[in-house]
Amino acid sequence: MIRKLSLGLFTAVLLLGISSCSKFHKIQKSTDLEAKYNAAVKYYDAGSYYQALQLFEELVTLYRGTQKAENTYYYYCLCYYQTGEFTVAAYHFNNFVKTFPGSARAEEAAFNNAMCYYLDSPVYSLDQTSTYDAINQFQLFINRYPKSNKVEECNTLIDELRFKLETKEFNTAKLYYKMGKFKAAVSAFKIVLKLYPSSNYKEECLYYIMQSSFSYAELSIKSKQSERYKNTIEAHNILLDTYPETKYAREAGKILDDCRTRLKKLEKEEDWG
Repeated sequence: MIRKLSLGLFTAVLLLGISSCSKFHKIQKSTDLEAKYNAAVKYYDAGSYYQALQLFEELVTLYRGTQKAENTYYYYCLCYYQTGEFTVAAYHFNNFVKTFPGSARAEEAAFNNAMCYYLDSPVYSLDQTSTYDAINQFQLFINRYPKSNKVEECNTLIDELRFKLETKEFNTAKLYYKMGKFKAAVSAFKIVLKLYPSSNYKEECLYYIMQSSFSYAELSIKSKQSERYKNTIEAHNILLDTYPETKYAREAGKILDDCRTRLKKLEKEEDWG
């Protein structure tokens, strides 16, 4: 009995699918542009974006220069957006703004263009080209539509994207430290602080600059150690001046003591020399 029901259900679904395909192909072949446009809108509203895209792709060309060109092209942009083709969607949203600058949808298209880059932005460990592009596009939107109710959202998303870039820079610096490339680590952590003065990783950066400076001094030739231990003490002082209650106080204190001990030893060796 169950097998008969399952077979019957499968047959019904199959027939429905065939019927739907047949109906779609009939619409595709139709020369009635109005009927094709209405069908495309219905497919879009129903969430059948791929079917809608195929119909709008044809209609964009056929309606060019007519009163329906704007609406048709905007739906076409939206179809790419909804199917996750963000690179293509961004191109068309941007082109829509250029083609229909006076459109009531130009502002929305400009925002969606920026959103395409935002949605295409990968995790921080990967190439961040789309992240930079998204920041630029959101900023362009703000400059173009300073009174838009989307400005606050744009600023929030820009902060989110910048934090992603900041995280990438911080983790790159930390990788240098873990690999024992202490001179490069010092430079990389300083770059993070230069690029992001109010960095969420500021305390960690200052700590790792001190720690990396100390490790670099330890591995240096004797003639360079005195100068590099003094650089470490300077890094220690910057950390404590910036964060008097730093969570790294204990480690920082130990490094400071070690630097002073080693400097005294070096001074004695110089005197004996």
